Amino acid sequence: MELRNKKVLVVGTGISGAAAMKLLDCQGAQILVLEGNEKADREELAARLPRNIQYDLILGELPGEKMDGIALAVLSPGVPVEQPFVAELEERGVPVWGEIELAYRYSKGRLAAITGTNGKTTTTALTGAIMKEFYKEVFVVGNIGLPYTEYALETTEESVTVAEVSSFQLETVYSFRPDVSAILNITPDHLNRHHTMERYVEAKSHIAQNQGWDQVCVMNYEDPWLRELADRMPADVFWFSSQSRLERGIWLEGEEIFYREKGQETIRVCSIHDMKLLGVHNYENVMAAVGIAAHLGVPMDCIRRAVADFDGVEHRIEYVREVDGVKYYNDSKGTNPDAAIKAVQAMTAPTIVIGGGYDKQSSYEEWIASFQGKVKALVLLGETADKIEAAARQAGFQEIIRVNTLEEAVTESRNRATPGDAVLLSPACASWDMFKSFEERGDLFKEYVNKL
Repeated sequence: MELRNKKVLVVGTGISGAAAMKLLDCQGAQILVLEGNEKADREELAARLPRNIQYDLILGELPGEKMDGIALAVLSPGVPVEQPFVAELEERGVPVWGEIELAYRYSKGRLAAITGTNGKTTTTALTGAIMKEFYKEVFVVGNIGLPYTEYALETTEESVTVAEVSSFQLETVYSFRPDVSAILNITPDHLNRHHTMERYVEAKSHIAQNQGWDQVCVMNYEDPWLRELADRMPADVFWFSSQSRLERGIWLEGEEIFYREKGQETIRVCSIHDMKLLGVHNYENVMAAVGIAAHLGVPMDCIRRAVADFDGVEHRIEYVREVDGVKYYNDSKGTNPDAAIKAVQAMTAPTIVIGGGYDKQSSYEEWIASFQGKVKALVLLGETADKIEAAARQAGFQEIIRVNTLEEAVTESRNRATPGDAVLLSPACASWDMFKSFEERGDLFKEYVNKL
């Protein structure tokens, strides 16, 4: 789409909106920015939005007269597509893209795109590390914290881009077509936005909706939602499994990971002892990354080196320090019950869990059930504390401590822990009730632990 001198609406003033503005300015667009919070401070917004770019800023609702002449609207991921002004724009024939779609339209080279309820960031970071072992020009972007639009214009025909893509971002893609895609798993999450599991699964499936039979989608063989989805996939599905030996795919057998393509011999990839990551969920992340990289032409020797060197990602079962014989772990990225279950399963010592946060309409019974034989106490804070406490007591788990702040949670955990224990921040909830992001929550946790 030719955007020079065209009026383009950018909705949202976070990092995605700011990056989209930069790309649009490079294309000569006339930029209109909408911030839904009518009480937002204009000076504060101006400080975080790109400087040296001309734009009109609207706070609150988008007036009807301002819609006149809009050629394109670009939504930030946090903006629900159900908002009335979105429907009105579409009725006027205005294309409504997400930031990911905009970036894709202006990027070059090959693209790997990764989604899933859990493990996206670890898999994306590892896939990027593998690519950098072999390719000279690699961009790691998307939901990992680096907006795709920030780097799209830097890509070339020789570059490889690895993008982490959320269900929110996938609601607004149309031509987006990765060379290799991956769906790691699907468990209940973000139902406050998607409303039903079927709609959530549908959003995830958009990652491969434009792929052809000659392109690959890497998926988890043990996930029932994905097994059902596979029959509707236009791409060539390449499975990974932590439980089953596959005729074609990549799988975990005992402590070894194996890989096999059609009509080829089985290749041993590595042992779980060759990597620094812990837990079956991480072995699945590794298998997904290996499958993606192999289908983008990376030799197995390069893959093995990158896997062995990879340390993991910040805020995902991240070791912080040991104090008085107690080890502290930051799993602030555990923003839903399934992710928090995996963190509990990865613990090898009696554990005090710090949980609670923004309510995404999740249920917590399975998370509480995973505590058996692992968790000695649960420290709760945030919006969901009452809901989680009720679920825990209903399940017979009574060792519950209520606190008002994260710093108080760290202090209470230290008071309850004894040498040989672990303290795990794994909230099973989003952070938005008390923090700007899971990163801020995790950083503060580490700050409080380091003050002990």
